[in-house]
Amino acid sequence: MLLGIMGAMPEEMEKIISAIENKEIVERGGRIYYRGELFGQDVVAVFSRWGKVAAATTATNMILEFNVDRIIFTGVAGAISSELNVGDIVIGERLYQHDMDARPLMRRFEIPLTGKTSYETPQQNVDTMAQAVHNFLKNNREFRQLLTEQHISNVKMLTGDIASGDLFISSIEMKHALIKNLPSVVCAEMEGAAVAQVCDDYGVPLIVVRVISDSADEEAHISAIGFVNQHAGDYSLSILKEYITLINSK
Repeated sequence: MLLGIMGAMPEEMEKIISAIENKEIVERGGRIYYRGELFGQDVVAVFSRWGKVAAATTATNMILEFNVDRIIFTGVAGAISSELNVGDIVIGERLYQHDMDARPLMRRFEIPLTGKTSYETPQQNVDTMAQAVHNFLKNNREFRQLLTEQHISNVKMLTGDIASGDLFISSIEMKHALIKNLPSVVCAEMEGAAVAQVCDDYGVPLIVVRVISDSADEEAHISAIGFVNQHAGDYSLSILKEYITLINSK
C-alpha cells in the first residue's frame, strides 16, 4: 500500500518529510512530492499550500502521478465546538464545504452534480485513526509533558464533522454564523472537504485528522501561528507513527 500524506503548511510537514527514508523527490505543478519510507511504510508526502483549490490540485496529482491507495490530510484547525481546546485532536466524520452556496439552484452546501452536501469518512477508517490517536495520547508521555509545560493539558480526541472553506475563521461573529448554518461542525479549516471531493471522484479513501490551534476568534491568528510553529509538526509525525504501526499490525 502507498500512503499519501498531505498538509497545508510547511511547518506541519517538515518533520514528516525529514523522517522519510530513501527519499525520491518529484516536482510537479509547483509542489515537491517526497516518496520513500516512513516507519517502514511506503509513503508520498507533500506540502499542498493553503486553501481548497491548492489542496484539490495537489490531491489530484498525488492520485494520478503516484497512484496512492489512501490519503491522510493532517494539520491544524480552529475550534468551533466549545468542547474543544487548543491541543485537542479531531478526526473528521463528515466534511462540508461551508462556503458552497448555489441557492436557489440547489440546497445550501450541496456540491453541484453530486447531490451531496458533505463527504462521509467510512466508520472503519475513523475508528482506525481514533485508535492511533488514543495510542499517541497514551504512549507519548514525554510529548504530553512538554505540552503541559506550555500550558496545554488534558488533551482529548473528538470525532466529528469538519467545515472547510476559503475563509480563515477569526471572529466570534464568523464562528456563530458557522454554528448556525452547520450546527454539527466541531472545527473549521481550509482544505479537507475539497480533498474529500477529489478522493470521492477517484475512489480513494481519505482520513482527515486535525489538531486545534486556536479558538476561531479575534485572537485566532496569534494562537494559530504560535501553535503551528511550536507543536504542529510533532503532533502530525507522532500520530502518523502510531497510525502506521497500527495498520501494519493488521
